[in-house]
Amino acid sequence: MTVQIIIVLAVLVLAAMLFITEKLRVDLVALIVMAILLVSGIISPQQGIAGFSNTATITVGAMFVLGAGLFKTGAVNFLGDLTGSVFKRGFWVGIISVMLIVGLLSAFINNTPVIAIFLPILLGVSRETGISASKILMPVSFASMFGGVCTLIGTSTNILVSSIAEENGLRPFTMFEFVPLGLAMFVVGLVYLIVVGIRMIPERRGGEDLVDDFALSDYLTEVVILPDSSSVDEEIRNAPLVHDLDLVILKIQRGEEIIQLPSPDEILQADDVLLIQCDLEKIRSLQEREGVLFRPQTRWGDENVVLDDFRLLEAVIEPNSNLIAGTLQSTQFRDRFGANVLAIRHGGSVVYQNLSETVLRGGDVLLMEVDRNRIPAIRRSGEFIITSEMETTAFRRNKAIFAVAIVAGVVITATLNLAPIVVTALVGSILMVLSGCISLEEAYQAIEWKIIFLLAGVLSLGVALEQSGAATLMSSKMLRYIGVLGPVALVSAFYLITSLLTETMSNNATAALLAPIAIATAKTLGVEPTPFLMAITFAASASFMTPIGYQTNTMIYGPGQYKFLDFVKVGAPLNILFWVMATLLIPVIWPF
Repeated sequence: MTVQIIIVLAVLVLAAMLFITEKLRVDLVALIVMAILLVSGIISPQQGIAGFSNTATITVGAMFVLGAGLFKTGAVNFLGDLTGSVFKRGFWVGIISVMLIVGLLSAFINNTPVIAIFLPILLGVSRETGISASKILMPVSFASMFGGVCTLIGTSTNILVSSIAEENGLRPFTMFEFVPLGLAMFVVGLVYLIVVGIRMIPERRGGEDLVDDFALSDYLTEVVILPDSSSVDEEIRNAPLVHDLDLVILKIQRGEEIIQLPSPDEILQADDVLLIQCDLEKIRSLQEREGVLFRPQTRWGDENVVLDDFRLLEAVIEPNSNLIAGTLQSTQFRDRFGANVLAIRHGGSVVYQNLSETVLRGGDVLLMEVDRNRIPAIRRSGEFIITSEMETTAFRRNKAIFAVAIVAGVVITATLNLAPIVVTALVGSILMVLSGCISLEEAYQAIEWKIIFLLAGVLSLGVALEQSGAATLMSSKMLRYIGVLGPVALVSAFYLITSLLTETMSNNATAALLAPIAIATAKTLGVEPTPFLMAITFAASASFMTPIGYQTNTMIYGPGQYKFLDFVKVGAPLNILFWVMATLLIPVIWPF
């Protein structure tokens, strides 16, 4: 074992730990890995930055633009709106229809924005029909993954592994090469969900309104500030009542005047009636000291909390949001968005206290009090998916036919091998802008730069694994312990390892780390590496067992009010089922 191999393996372990713990953002981790490899001299500067010009990175960026063109013209939203009416014919007709539609869309465009479009629509269906949202959202998330493994452009992981294969002198994957196994998994996955899976999902969400959904009533009360209170004539930010008890003032009634979402500069006056959110037991024990009088308890609803031009808003933090790893305080949330956060659905539970210090994560659901005039700006920020109100965007519907034609042209041209996928996707992106389906600024905003930097960074680690000999060393270990059972056992092992790693860290990072090892293993055995690469590709995009293993699961985790074990219970059998299918079918479809 050389010094280079030791350094590369140490970097690999460090990267895996950071990816799993999410102490740092995944794109930052990827850049740190790149920097360490460059400074240590294991890869050259040209090799280090080559990931930014890699065909996979360029293609994935272009696919984001193509998908955005479909969304901006309303082509996808039309299908989303259609599903709302289908549910009126019955739950099973609705859920099967929406799974098929989402799966089909996810085969050709990134499934994260597909779920972002369908999430508020399906929550609206839940409210209208009385069907628990938890029964709808998990199957739809899973269906988006079923569709993503059916084509080359279905997920960024497929494109990434194809690019790694090509850089190692192997043939790239074709557009519909994934269909035989992908379609089989799609059908089996749907049957599993319909027969077993959906019935195993508990009915978690079913509140009448947002206050009820977040169980906020137990943390709301009205108090009257007595004339002798130490908080009289004090600004809210400095008032002992607020400072000592860590409460939030939602509304002030001052005679006939009502002050909604009061500013921290607002001065409290004697006899003000405050609607506050806090730990009621804590304030009851201190009410005498603080000089306040409790009003009789009532049952609170959305209409009691906000009035006139204010709204209660439920918003999911996007998986690639810049708010991730920050807090409400560090991100200056109130100043930036003009919103008061009342509760955070965080990690399967609801947080009511110390909200300003809670570290935000992708998929967290925020209950916000906000002036309705600020809602469009919050929506445009790209940080959230607003799930409590339907979007009223003016789509460029007269351009929808152009957007669909451009995406179809990209797919057909790549399928017929008239040009490489990177060329067709890039040309398609340019046509989206030139045809007016999307503006240039919208195209830049559509690209998930976090994914681009992640791909560029982890590709450099893949180069280091191969160049240092670490990939060959690790493949020799696999051959020693598993290879004696034959290449089919290795296919099964690569699928299982990838599947387990993807449940805890980025699927792109997992694929980039294991693909060089798979290629080295195949070279040592003297067999075709495609079966091993296919095992990694499919496993990296079929992560059902945890809410953090795949972005679409993260997005529906909070809105569906799921528990972590809900995913384990429903997703683990599906993971095992697909593992068995891959072990049996991959060697048949892609012989050694």
